[in-house]
Amino acid sequence: MTKMHKKRSSTPCLGICSTTFGDEVCKGCKRFAHEIVSWTKYSLEEREIINERIEKFKILILSDRFKVIDAELLATKLEEKAINFNHSLDPITWIFDLFRAAGSQSFDLGNYGIKSLKQFDPKTIKDEINDELLELSEAHHGRYFKKLS
Repeated sequence: MTKMHKKRSSTPCLGICSTTFGDEVCKGCKRFAHEIVSWTKYSLEEREIINERIEKFKILILSDRFKVIDAELLATKLEEKAINFNHSLDPITWIFDLFRAAGSQSFDLGNYGIKSLKQFDPKTIKDEINDELLELSEAHHGRYFKKLS
């Protein structure tokens, strides 16, 4: 049976929304509060624009640290482990999903078709990537959506 693949316009929601606690940028999916509220009203193109922004931020952060050597192997391994990822996005972004699912567990990146470009601590890499992604999203929000006082 074929697994349903996410589209470029699929929601990036991780089910851990922090905007309900007053955050302007969700600590889970990195969308802005107004994007989350209006998501179902957006056209496919508008949703794709939001996903492309988040994808670009992930590529920026991850491509400095990792390289996907075999995207097909990575996709297969993620599917085998039932790790949720968006097939339509750049395969390097799937590394974010892999680390998110792995938590602080160590694993051999080579078995997933990934090469590390720098030394990293498996116990902290997920949080480092997540924190940097949140910083970029908050900076983008601050630059383009915050009202000047």
